[in-house]
Amino acid sequence: MGSLLHNNREELVTSHLQVLSSVLESPRHAEQSLVRSYTSAFNGFAAVLSKEQATALAEKAGVLSVFPDPVLNLHTTHSWDYLEKDLAMTGSSYRKPKSSGADVIIGFLDTGIWPEAASFNDKGMGPVPSRWKGACVKGEGFNVSNCNRKIIGARYYSGGEDDDLVTSIKPKSLWPQSRTARDYQGHGTFTASTAAGSFVENANYNGLANGTARGGPASSSTRIAMYRVCGLDYGCPGVQILAAFDDAVKDGVDIVSISIGGNQADFVNDPIAIGAFHATQKGILVVSSAGNAGPDSQTVVNTAPWIFTVGAASIDREFLSNVVLGNGKIIQGKGITFSNLSQSAVHPLVYAGSIPDKSSNLVAARNCLLESLDTSKAKGNVVLCIANDTAASKQIMKITVQDAGGVGMIFVDDLQIFEAYDSGTFAATTVNTSSATEIFSYINSTRNPVATITPTKVVTNYKPAPVIASFSSRGPGGLTQNILKPDISAPGVNIIAAWDPPNTFIDTDFSDTVLSGTTSTSFNMMSGTSVAVPHVSGAAAFLKSMNPTWSFSAIRSALMTTAIVRNNVGKLLTNESDISGTPFDFGSGVVNPIGALQPGLVYETSIDDYFHFLCNYGLDSANIKLIAANQSYKCPSGAKVDVISNMNYPSIAISKLNIVNGSTTVSRSVTNISPDLTPTYKVTIGAPPSLNVKVSPEILQFSKTAKKLSFDVVFTATKVATKGYVFGTLVWSDGKHNVRTPFAVNLV
Repeated sequence: MGSLLHNNREELVTSHLQVLSSVLESPRHAEQSLVRSYTSAFNGFAAVLSKEQATALAEKAGVLSVFPDPVLNLHTTHSWDYLEKDLAMTGSSYRKPKSSGADVIIGFLDTGIWPEAASFNDKGMGPVPSRWKGACVKGEGFNVSNCNRKIIGARYYSGGEDDDLVTSIKPKSLWPQSRTARDYQGHGTFTASTAAGSFVENANYNGLANGTARGGPASSSTRIAMYRVCGLDYGCPGVQILAAFDDAVKDGVDIVSISIGGNQADFVNDPIAIGAFHATQKGILVVSSAGNAGPDSQTVVNTAPWIFTVGAASIDREFLSNVVLGNGKIIQGKGITFSNLSQSAVHPLVYAGSIPDKSSNLVAARNCLLESLDTSKAKGNVVLCIANDTAASKQIMKITVQDAGGVGMIFVDDLQIFEAYDSGTFAATTVNTSSATEIFSYINSTRNPVATITPTKVVTNYKPAPVIASFSSRGPGGLTQNILKPDISAPGVNIIAAWDPPNTFIDTDFSDTVLSGTTSTSFNMMSGTSVAVPHVSGAAAFLKSMNPTWSFSAIRSALMTTAIVRNNVGKLLTNESDISGTPFDFGSGVVNPIGALQPGLVYETSIDDYFHFLCNYGLDSANIKLIAANQSYKCPSGAKVDVISNMNYPSIAISKLNIVNGSTTVSRSVTNISPDLTPTYKVTIGAPPSLNVKVSPEILQFSKTAKKLSFDVVFTATKVATKGYVFGTLVWSDGKHNVRTPFAVNLV
């Protein structure tokens, strides 16, 4: 997937057919094999080949990589208000500007869009920007007229077909609904409205959390271009993702928002990394999800340094459904229930592990696995189930209790307690282990324990918040640990946004959590890192609209260095078990769009920095020439993995530092973009006991001519150092701006 030496599509397609002919029997077979040519953002193609043919193709001169087409996965009324409120926890004095700023176009690679949703009305919006070169493509149930001044583009990619290269052997979707930009899954509608939706009053989830749904601070001037790359019956194929990137660059988007991921592939074999690289070359910011494989370490995906990688955190809104015990104690629970269970504690309470079915066992019963409970002992009871040590979903556990005749259930779950499980009209709530201990104590204190579960109440200004979501994938990155990932976190728990209308066919086979209750409105609630992504995309659009001359690396830097690292009780961000987090959990912190308007200094990362990264990662000059479309490019001397730490990135990561006399130096440059042309910045270092950190110089004096200054950071292991990762921060301050840079160092 190299860069373009020219953009003549006919010549590029001809060259693709020629190289295919060299490994196939004839030009005719080459034409039948070719699925799609990529000719706008980069030079490449997709083709149907045998393993042997693919191997032969990979050995041809001028071929950078050949890889199987991967099928990747899809990873509100309050969240933007939460991000934009007075930011008292950070002491910021910045406020949202009254002006909506310049037009910004976000391209979404997702499941499509439901254009009739109120969130996509274009009331008050000006004409479509003249620079827009995209199109609204007619499809099944979708007409050109479905686009407006909010939705200015919509394309779809059906099972890998190329409109220009249709042959009988190419894969086609079995669903007519896949041959359209219309969204029949809900995910794309949700993400697009979260980032850029218009104001919609009285939005709620089945009557709960009523408020005004909207997109980011610049949503009134943010345009949407939807690229449907995921289908009902074939996931999100790499061939379609690459096609969408190719079109998005040609169409003229400013930001690509892609809430998709899979197992982290090598950068030159990963369709998201490849497409994002070439988009970045054209000045486009690519925002993508960290993944939903947390809380295990080294699970983060989309880790290329040219991708803005986003983790998920909670907001200060909770859905509380409490447990009332017979002794009068009220145990706080979380969840969504619309049951009519008695408000008095009159229902018998039983621990599932004490009532196993004869054909089952204690472990299966305590986890409420299917057919594990004795129905004669569960009937009419509120059943306490342990969700901490089972892979069974809460939906399965609920079915188990319902089938056994239970009238309600209590989940014990420390990891997913912040994700509101919707049990519909069946009474259910979730408590943590500490609260469960109180319930067990009560059960054991009386011969006839009783309880009830209260209907859900929505609470705002909940503390502590934000909290890092347990499902949010953690660093370090698996391909290189010399870039700190994820980059940032954003609201991604219990977010309400636009959805397909009721009774629309919805396929929820993706890794984000969609509530199980049937929504009666055109809004839904969802959790996942792909829900966090559009918050960052919307924040980036806001910064670009207010500062059109800022580069997207400057925007990324501004968002990272001003991110929130303390919660609303003044403590360092924690996970759902109330344990302090690290940059591997939350990156630089939780996005703060208003504070990012005035970052003071930014770390500018250039395209050459990314070329150098690939050299240090292990690619040779010949391959870099293909990527760069620059025949004179040469990798710098001394290229090696450790040098990656020197990339001018807004965070610092060092994969290996010897604890015995180990020392390493990294360099950074910062650019002053504040109105004050002559500020003086002083550094404050927050280092752990096992590291001695020195910055030189300790003072940066900017001037009208010296807008960009450099500094070195020397990391040295101390005598008390032990093996493992340690973390800290550098903060440059001029008294008005605090430019925060986290670091992660692995002591070996």
